[in-house]
Amino acid sequence: MKERVQKFGRFLSGMVMPNIGAFIAWGLIAALFIPDGWLGWWGPAAAINAMVGPMLSYLLPILIGYTGGRAIGGQKGAVTGALATLGAIASTESTMFIGAMICGPLGGWCIKKFDERMEGHIPAGFEMVVNNFSVGIIGGILAVLSIFAIGPACVVVTDVLGAGVQFLVNHSLLPLTAVLVEPAKVLFLNNAINHGVFTPIGTEQAAELGKSILFMIESNPGPGLGLLLAYCVAGKGETRSSAGAAAVIQFVGGIHEIYFPYVLMNPIVILGPMIGNVCGIFTLSMLNGGLVAAASPGSIIAELMMTPKGGYFANIAGIAVAAVVSFLISAFLLKFFGKDASLAEAQARVAASKAASKGQAVESTTGASVDIQSVKKIVFACDAGMGSSAMGATMLRNKLKDAGVTGIEVIHHPVSEIPGDCQIVVTHHELSGRAAQRAPQARIIPIKNFMGAPEYNDLVHELAEAQKGGGSAPAPAEEKAQEAAPQGETLLERKNIVLGCAPVTPEEAIKACGRRMVESGYVDEAYIQGMLDREASFSVAIGSHVAIPHGTNDVKPLIKRTGVVVMTYPEGIDWNGDKVKLVVGIAAKGEEHLEVLGRIVAIASTDEDTDKLVASADAEKLFTTLNGLA
Repeated sequence: MKERVQKFGRFLSGMVMPNIGAFIAWGLIAALFIPDGWLGWWGPAAAINAMVGPMLSYLLPILIGYTGGRAIGGQKGAVTGALATLGAIASTESTMFIGAMICGPLGGWCIKKFDERMEGHIPAGFEMVVNNFSVGIIGGILAVLSIFAIGPACVVVTDVLGAGVQFLVNHSLLPLTAVLVEPAKVLFLNNAINHGVFTPIGTEQAAELGKSILFMIESNPGPGLGLLLAYCVAGKGETRSSAGAAAVIQFVGGIHEIYFPYVLMNPIVILGPMIGNVCGIFTLSMLNGGLVAAASPGSIIAELMMTPKGGYFANIAGIAVAAVVSFLISAFLLKFFGKDASLAEAQARVAASKAASKGQAVESTTGASVDIQSVKKIVFACDAGMGSSAMGATMLRNKLKDAGVTGIEVIHHPVSEIPGDCQIVVTHHELSGRAAQRAPQARIIPIKNFMGAPEYNDLVHELAEAQKGGGSAPAPAEEKAQEAAPQGETLLERKNIVLGCAPVTPEEAIKACGRRMVESGYVDEAYIQGMLDREASFSVAIGSHVAIPHGTNDVKPLIKRTGVVVMTYPEGIDWNGDKVKLVVGIAAKGEEHLEVLGRIVAIASTDEDTDKLVASADAEKLFTTLNGLA
């Protein structure tokens, strides 16, 4: 069930996250230039505000449909999905985000199936004609279908949600309104709910009592703030880095729509804002909170401006409770169920699945085709370029040498610094999308296990077959890559070999390595957080019961000198589903650590090797072996 939820969340993320910039642009324009916005009084504001409606009704849904179609069916699927989405938009005045999330993937799927059926049956010279007309015909049919089926069905869904909210209001079940309000908000029904349901009823209450709690049910900025702060702490990748700015826009600017995509990418986290709002409404009810009029936009500034005299404590408490509860629940759900993704990563998974279904090797997440005989440079890429990629490069280099393959340089780099002249990039499958964006000319090989990936043998076999009958001189760079930096006790000191550790959590193991690095003068204290951030991006467990904690590329400046820490856990650590018995902490300013990593590859290349090594580990033997003194 967990995997299905994650898969669904990743797919929604693949449609929404690449378009976050457009959502932010729309939110900023709306916050500033709508009549009640911060600059609504300015003369040209009305002309600028004219963009708000078309962006919400047309641009954003079509972008989502286009992106969803592309994830399934490539560029042709993108155009087909956009056409289908336009039909849903034309069917109603409601905002068609739900329709876009249906029409986009549907368009991509239809064109993909058409292409599969036509493969090998198109006469030479007619490929462009068939491609263009298939998109036009299938897209047109889906657009008509969307007008009469998909669009109306989405309207029914939104009407049911609105009716549910009205029922709860009518029956004095205010805290439970959040159960429908928060999901409905994420479906972009916030304005309809707030101004169509709560504002008319709340206005009557305010006229009689001087205030109404109904004005705060939808507009309370606390639940969204809690969710976005949870992403700042427990999110991964691009969502973590963008959530801080989104939190400011949401809480201060009152543009709640900014956090909706963060829910859509991990649907289960809707429980955070939902339960947070339930607690917030309950707090407001207990403390007799409420506003004198509707807060528009729903920012903390507007909430305070509409708070009656003597009501500040109750209203601030309601907002704070909602934010804290939403944060705690959302952070927990992100920690154990959350999964970050991007469009590029979704495309990588689609390409991998398509190739696997046909029994082919994945050539590239970007469609680039590489002549295997022309390969001169292979790059292993990981987040920081100092750990898993270095070990993977060493392992592949050894396999190529054993197979007699020469003339190919095998190097490692951070994924953000992949050189433009490489022909093949090997990287973790969760980084394959970023690698494809960085090196569109290269063939991307996504792997899950840097230590024992089966893709290594397939690649070596391909390269060996390509060199049969030819052969070339060994690459000087490859020879250099095998050379070690000057040996010495400073890389792996005796005091930093710790044997027989009791089982702990991955976070505790990382912190233990980090503390020894700090005590040994390898890194500053803040490097430890970089190690934890690296693990949050994706696991540093690289297979063969080995984990290599190290910092992200951002904290490299915190490294004072290169050093390695080795810790063994004979009983094993449950490392997010993987078993780890050998933990090798790394702080590397340059390439000095590569010799140590190469020796670890040699003695711990399989699960059995590592288990045997850990079971018979002797500190002095490890010291001499890994430092090359034996």
